[in-house]
Amino acid sequence: MAQAHRTRPTGERANLYEQITNRIITELETGRVPWVQPWGSSRAAIGMPYNAVSNRRYSGLNILTLWNAVVERGFAGHAFLTFRQAVALGGSVRRGEHGVGIIYTRRFIPGEERRRAENEGREPSGGIPFLKSFTVFSVEQCDGLPAHICEPPAPIPEGMILPQAQALIDATGADFRIGGAQAYYSPRHDYVAVPRPEDYFDPINWHRTALHELSHWVGHPSRLNRDQSGAFGSPEYGREEMIAEISAAYCCAALGIVPTVRHADYIGSWLEIIREDNRAILRAASAASKAADYLLAFRPEAALAANDDDPDPAPDCAIAPEGRAAA
Repeated sequence: MAQAHRTRPTGERANLYEQITNRIITELETGRVPWVQPWGSSRAAIGMPYNAVSNRRYSGLNILTLWNAVVERGFAGHAFLTFRQAVALGGSVRRGEHGVGIIYTRRFIPGEERRRAENEGREPSGGIPFLKSFTVFSVEQCDGLPAHICEPPAPIPEGMILPQAQALIDATGADFRIGGAQAYYSPRHDYVAVPRPEDYFDPINWHRTALHELSHWVGHPSRLNRDQSGAFGSPEYGREEMIAEISAAYCCAALGIVPTVRHADYIGSWLEIIREDNRAILRAASAASKAADYLLAFRPEAALAANDDDPDPAPDCAIAPEGRAAA
């Protein structure tokens, strides 16, 4: 009796099968079943992942892979697309974002068999199966996509955003977007993006984040025109972050919002800047005060709370010793 031989996948196919299988084994070993996702604690409602351009649903193992990404990365929806699709729509994948690898299987049908099948009025038979991989991104990882591509967000639960904060955000007229897994200000497109309030362990801290990003927003050239050209990790970047953080603290205090996260804990990460320049904190506090004043001036009651201090104190002014007047 002839022994049956099982064809073993080779090359790229073997690597893909191994990667996928190992990931599922790891999930099962940790007690999590990949096809049963914790939708109750996920930002996304239960649904099937689909391509945002073609509206076709993904199938097979790709469903499990994309479900896993939706839950682990905190996406609010199930719409995905490729890098090229995002560019073709006039958008782009944000720098630093990581996509999700998925697969598709096809059969290579030789031209002779295709022609024979067409002449005989039947489907081609046989063929060589092959497996390919490609990368997709959630629409929430992209900028500049048309509105119809982006999924409409679910309404924010009532009471999550304090009315005084919501009124200020609305009054600024800023392009303020709620959703996604990251908080940031895009200088290029001039908009603010923050996660949803319910994504925070303590939703009151959402307000600090929102005001922090709005403090970056007021630094735009059309507003206070601060230097926001610093690359991540540079001293310029650190100084801008310090300004936004202090400004957020000022705004929270003015609005009567008490976050549980202490701002001073964040400022500590910029000790290197402060130690190298003993006037850095003075300049940052002055710029933060201007940013906070700019934002708070949008409130209808701003005129009643006008600041009696020097509107533009020079951070480099002489500080007189105690008990003496400055010359």
